[in-house]
Amino acid sequence: MRRKYEIVPPYMKLPLFLAVACNCTVYYGARLLTVGRIHYDMTNSLDRQIPFVPWTVLIYLGSYAFWIANYIIGCRQERDEAFRFISADFAAKLVCLLCFLAFPTTNVRPEVTGSSVWDGLMRLLYRADAADNLFPSIHCLTSWFGYIAVRKNRRVPGWYRALSLAAALAICVSTLTTKQHVLADVIGGILLAEAGWRFAAKSGFWRIYRNAVLRRC
Repeated sequence: MRRKYEIVPPYMKLPLFLAVACNCTVYYGARLLTVGRIHYDMTNSLDRQIPFVPWTVLIYLGSYAFWIANYIIGCRQERDEAFRFISADFAAKLVCLLCFLAFPTTNVRPEVTGSSVWDGLMRLLYRADAADNLFPSIHCLTSWFGYIAVRKNRRVPGWYRALSLAAALAICVSTLTTKQHVLADVIGGILLAEAGWRFAAKSGFWRIYRNAVLRRC
């Protein structure tokens, strides 16, 4: 019987750690490998019409709490569903790596001249996060996986599933209004999350991933 104080089942601790490690390796590793290469700007006329809204940095940064909560929930599902979820995330992040290496992207950020708290946070964000590794958006992909983790999970109340959908959509919008991403990045991130979810199930990849992990637990 699972102990009440366990955040995730013992067999999901390694997969959850690997998910975080994979995310960091893909994001920062791709950045190192594309230094000096041409980066392409996918900004279009619709993107230029989206206003820069500094206060939405609160939503953008709040995504980390959403990810932590929903990835834990995803790992607390029935074992097979949990492995499908976490293996889909793993597969999608590998596709992100291929995209970042094959087609490096960037965008032009606005100059932040205001003096509000939100403007200060935007300047900090821009200094900490270079304008690269944009397509597909890992921020949107991970947020959509946060929704996938709960949308058919019967252990999760309906209100929380609805809230997770709203949160995922709000985070995606915030990537646009903070000018961290463009529309193509957002759409690519959501579609890749859905593709990864279906790939893990239909290809049987989740079983391969599960068996490989359980041999090491």
